[in-house]
Amino acid sequence: MQRFSFRPFSTTQVFVSRSPLIPFFFFFFFYYSGIMAGAIIENMSTKKLVIVGVILLLFQAFAFMVGGLIAPSPTTAIPYLATKCVDTVKHRQETKWFMPWGPNMCEKIQSFDEAMAKKIDANNIVFAVHIPLPNKEMSSWFQFMLVILHFDIAFKMYNQIEDGALVTIDVGLAYRDDTVSEWTEMAHSFEQRKLNCNFTTEKTFENEGRYYECELLPFMEVGSVAHKYYLLNIRLPVNERKKVNVGIGEIKDIRLVSIHQNGGFTKVWFAMKTFLTPSILIIMIWYWRRITLMSRPPVLLEKVSFALGISMTFINIPVEWFSIGFNWTWMLLFGDIRQGIFYSMLLSFWIIFCGEHLMDQTERNRFSVYWKQVGPIVFGSFCLFIFDMCERGVQLRNPFYSIWASDVGTELAMAFIIVAGICACLYFLFLCFMVFQVFRNISGKRTSLPTMSKARRLHYEGLIFRFKFLMLVTLTCAAMTVIFFIISQVNEGHWHWGEHTVQVNSAFITGIYGMWNLYVFAIMFLYAPSHKRYGDEQSSGDAGGNSGEDIQLTTTITHVDGLTEIYKMTGKTAQE
Repeated sequence: MQRFSFRPFSTTQVFVSRSPLIPFFFFFFFYYSGIMAGAIIENMSTKKLVIVGVILLLFQAFAFMVGGLIAPSPTTAIPYLATKCVDTVKHRQETKWFMPWGPNMCEKIQSFDEAMAKKIDANNIVFAVHIPLPNKEMSSWFQFMLVILHFDIAFKMYNQIEDGALVTIDVGLAYRDDTVSEWTEMAHSFEQRKLNCNFTTEKTFENEGRYYECELLPFMEVGSVAHKYYLLNIRLPVNERKKVNVGIGEIKDIRLVSIHQNGGFTKVWFAMKTFLTPSILIIMIWYWRRITLMSRPPVLLEKVSFALGISMTFINIPVEWFSIGFNWTWMLLFGDIRQGIFYSMLLSFWIIFCGEHLMDQTERNRFSVYWKQVGPIVFGSFCLFIFDMCERGVQLRNPFYSIWASDVGTELAMAFIIVAGICACLYFLFLCFMVFQVFRNISGKRTSLPTMSKARRLHYEGLIFRFKFLMLVTLTCAAMTVIFFIISQVNEGHWHWGEHTVQVNSAFITGIYGMWNLYVFAIMFLYAPSHKRYGDEQSSGDAGGNSGEDIQLTTTITHVDGLTEIYKMTGKTAQE
């Protein structure tokens, strides 16, 4: 990332010995630094600001409490043991679905030893898993279904797992919405998964029968749960001539773990979105209406603030309600795209927000000067989109596809997660550096305050304190966002990190989501033009000797080019 080059105001413009010019500097500093003339953060009384801050803080606490006290855990994991069914018909033309239990359950065997005793070919064994468990139903409120695969493989001296062994899986997925109708095929695929197993004890005849320790394997992901019952039929076809499923050890059982979003958490999540959408939409319309009422065109900081509100509204709109009645398998991908757009806008806003307080007057209000900082953010977001399309985009057609299934895909995915985390940390450090530069810039100008009258000095000290406090809140919000992003990336692939697992609980998810909305709400509210003008109340009492300090510093701009009489006056004086 490129550092912003801070060019301070010239000594002729600022550090003049005559006190009447000092208020003029602060007018330009607070206007051009982003605290627009007449902004609410500048003109609202301290008492009202404290009340607003307390209300926002209470809402933030409530957002955390909703997740911690009301919403259940975001997801539920249910283990399944596949039932070994026997397909007695060879070269079957039509597709037959094997049920592990119920009135139409399949012919079952308990072990492969029994299959060998009955001379049942391995190609005629079908592993059947019914989701959910007996006397249960799936629901559209579950939103998605992720299935993880695990093999129970016994050690045999003459049938060991070879290095780089691949398991070829013939898998079919079917669904139905009642217990009597026929199964309807939803997907069918031939997949390969690489075994990564370790045998922790010595490989001797005495240890035969002990199990390998194998890593969990990604198996299936469905973007919606629109049906009540699902059935998985898994075959492990064997072909010694083509080396299919040869050298994979002695597989005893297949275990699956089904993960889905909790219905209770989904309802809380939808309720939050439904409540927050009109809140942000109303403040956004109100904010832009105040901007358009001014005779000047909007400045860059006002435009990006409005764009931030649009991106927040886009992610807030509860289109997920339609997933309850429609089988929209693309909702996971669409949600990732919405979140990526918001991340891009939020990170770009913070760069521009700080940069506008460091740029000189010739560079401010120009989006082009930020291409070196905003460009990498846009590029990173595009890479996130490509990465997501490579997995969830393909899963729209084949739910059994996984980028983690191959060595190259696993390395790329792991590298992507690590690089994304490092970039997020570097971004936060860069943002901290920019905030430090802004604070140092403001501190260097505070030497002019003692020459002012007491009322003016207190006014500007209050403005500086308010701005610094807002910058610290921005840093806190940025830190929480970076932490949430990193944890989300790790949690997205936590089945691939071995024993190290990160679980994001409901309170953290709802709290961060509430924080984003409250921050966007606060920015648009505090930076909206105010009808109150500082100096109106003192104009009658202070008229006379201190004419330099009687200038109304928060005068609303009345010209399209943004130049007021005060600007012309101070520019002329500085030039002289």
